Amino acid sequence: MSGILAKRPVQDFLRRTGARVPIIQAPMAGAGGVALAAAAIRGGAVGSLPCAMLTPDQVREQVAQVRAQADGPLNLNFFCHRLGDPPDETAWRALLQPFYDKEGVSPPDTPPPLRAPFDDALCAAVEAVRPELVSFHFGLPDPALLDRVRATGALVVGNATTLDESIWLIGKADMVIAQGFEAGGHAGYFLNGYRPVGTLALVRQVVLELGFSQIPVIAAGGIVDGAGISAALTLGAGAVQLGTVYLFTPEATISAAHRSALRTDTVVTNLFSGGLARGARNTLIDAFGPIHPAAPRFPHASAALAELRRAAEADGRGDYSPLWVGQAGEIGPALGEPAQALTERLAREVTALLGESP
Repeated sequence: MSGILAKRPVQDFLRRTGARVPIIQAPMAGAGGVALAAAAIRGGAVGSLPCAMLTPDQVREQVAQVRAQADGPLNLNFFCHRLGDPPDETAWRALLQPFYDKEGVSPPDTPPPLRAPFDDALCAAVEAVRPELVSFHFGLPDPALLDRVRATGALVVGNATTLDESIWLIGKADMVIAQGFEAGGHAGYFLNGYRPVGTLALVRQVVLELGFSQIPVIAAGGIVDGAGISAALTLGAGAVQLGTVYLFTPEATISAAHRSALRTDTVVTNLFSGGLARGARNTLIDAFGPIHPAAPRFPHASAALAELRRAAEADGRGDYSPLWVGQAGEIGPALGEPAQALTERLAREVTALLGESP
């Protein structure tokens, strides 16, 4: 094999991770889990489990289930936000009151579990299950926790949405995800606020900046086919992280309403969690606009929506649910292609485009 696939960035990624193809299946809370991670691994990719909404025991259980179904590199993903004191939700609940009335529900007396930041207990779970990779969103955990993760032998993967964030990760992470604004779900910014940069522009900036440090760069956002993967690798990325394309597979755990929205227009919104995230429009966004100042800070906005989501989802509606999807959903694959077959097909497409000399 010659060409881009034989170059150092791709080969370095494959060597370090043990993957057969330069793809990480993105961790997507509420959309991915054991079946999707295992299928991606069987296809040759790095499979991922989203762990920000799992208990330590659930992390252990799900890793065991993946290991029983597939042999290959597994990534565990965690969030590194700060919860802080609960915010005042008075204005937010008042804004939602017409919808409570419409659906015949009330805001929850006891807030549901929120996305949890990486802590001692979750770190102990990582130490117990020893994944090949551990990735973090919204920065990195405290140095003492990060040292414990490293001691397991896992590769540490950081997420950058700007060049400044990628530079901050030098010496702290083994690999850097360059997350463009096209990506679905939460933008993982952690320095200097939200400063949207397109995936290909960001990848090239980061590759040129980090090239001397030999940190593999992983492109994420707006990539759903072999041509998109090839473009990212041509610009110097060692791999891609794919999320939206896997939402089209039967292993994705999304609702029928979410599936029907995969090919629609997307916006960046703070309504569903308080953090900025890309997803499809729905009733809540149409009512308030994508961004509203009354939404409590991340991750607290989701609590007041819990009963509204439950009522609508029981009726097959996604009116108050986060319908995360990236900008390339409109050119995604046919619904129903199994995740393993999808991964293998994408690898063949990339090889045909880049991997062989003419």
